[in-house]
Amino acid sequence: MSGHVDNEILIKAPLELVWERTNDVESWTELFSEYSAVEILSERDGTIVFRLALHPDENGKVWDWVSARTPDHETYTVRSQRVQTGPFKYMWIYWEYSETPDGTRMRWVQDFEMKPTAPIDDEGMRKRLDHNTGIQQKLIRDRLEQLAGHRAAAR
Repeated sequence: MSGHVDNEILIKAPLELVWERTNDVESWTELFSEYSAVEILSERDGTIVFRLALHPDENGKVWDWVSARTPDHETYTVRSQRVQTGPFKYMWIYWEYSETPDGTRMRWVQDFEMKPTAPIDDEGMRKRLDHNTGIQQKLIRDRLEQLAGHRAAAR
């Protein structure tokens, strides 16, 4: 068994702005609401290896992990995977950006499998990721649309 989540959102902002901001990993604590810290561990051959930390959970535990992210500006795609998998057997994320007449379409596809010892099964994690991805994409949309409006007004 494995899990699969596929979410997309339309952002009324230029493709280059959406690409630039969502690939600036160091600023993710300002873009996403769930991350409390980002630490870049290495950058090599176009791949960024970084540690992400969430805000403390209801028990005060801070969950963190290491991921590797490889953006391809030519194709406007990103391939990412957890290096420290934690409760996952694997977690792969594919980001895809495309320009539309109404703005930028940003799509995230997450494929994963939970370890048998994980506190949640594949379907439970699928539901959790699907719900949270929608929240985060809307937040990113709102922040980038506001930024695009400020940049347009400043011209």
